[in-house]
Amino acid sequence: MVRDSHNIVPMFMAVLLHGLLVAAMLATFDFSSRKPPPMPLLIKGTLVADSTIVLPPPVEKPAPPEPVVDTTTEQARLVAEEEKRRHDALIEQQRLDALRKQQQAEEQRKREEAARRQREQEARREREQEAELERRRVEAELQRQREVERQRAENERLRRESEAAVLQDAINAEDARLQAMNSNEMAAYRFALQQKVLRNWARPASARAGLDCLVQVRQSATGEVISARVVSCNGDAAVERSIEAAVYKASPLPLPDNAVLFDPNLRFRFIPEQ
Repeated sequence: MVRDSHNIVPMFMAVLLHGLLVAAMLATFDFSSRKPPPMPLLIKGTLVADSTIVLPPPVEKPAPPEPVVDTTTEQARLVAEEEKRRHDALIEQQRLDALRKQQQAEEQRKREEAARRQREQEARREREQEAELERRRVEAELQRQREVERQRAENERLRRESEAAVLQDAINAEDARLQAMNSNEMAAYRFALQQKVLRNWARPASARAGLDCLVQVRQSATGEVISARVVSCNGDAAVERSIEAAVYKASPLPLPDNAVLFDPNLRFRFIPEQ
């Protein structure tokens, strides 16, 4: 069923009812009550004395008839007025409803517009915050890289200084060792070492004159012999074994007066005929 959104049918019925009421009022109108206007009378008279005049008796005018009220027409008029009032009220209500809907639509549009602006502001604030965070992150990363580079350069400088210091210490120690080796202290240390090994040496029968052997010794910081091996020798195997045994028996070996001369991997020449 199609809905009458413009109220055409009620309006048409109201107009038709108004037309019927007007026609009924015209049909029941009393035209007989209208009287033609009075015409003047032509009277011819003779003047007489008052004493001879005989007045006619007064004629009482009939009372005008009371108007006849047509109750049907009056009821129809009231119904029409009520219908018109309802129709006008309906139209006014429709106008107010349309106005209210328009106001509601305008308020809804304003709310949506305000919500859209609010979303845009929040989105803009979020973009600004993200941009600020990214700027801070990039700045922090650059600062970190600069700090890493500075620390790397500082470490490199310290490493070079340390290596230079270690190298200089080694050079100084080597210079001191070379000077000590070329001094009387080294000669005294070698003599003490030679004498202690010689006192513990059991000369084998195969040892001949002019014996000269180079001995490799590993010793601890206190002179304890860890290992002993003849590297080169002009004697036979029995002589080499006897020298190695003498080194072990001489443990702990004498220590030099100058600590620079101490070598944990000691090499010395064993020449018993000195």
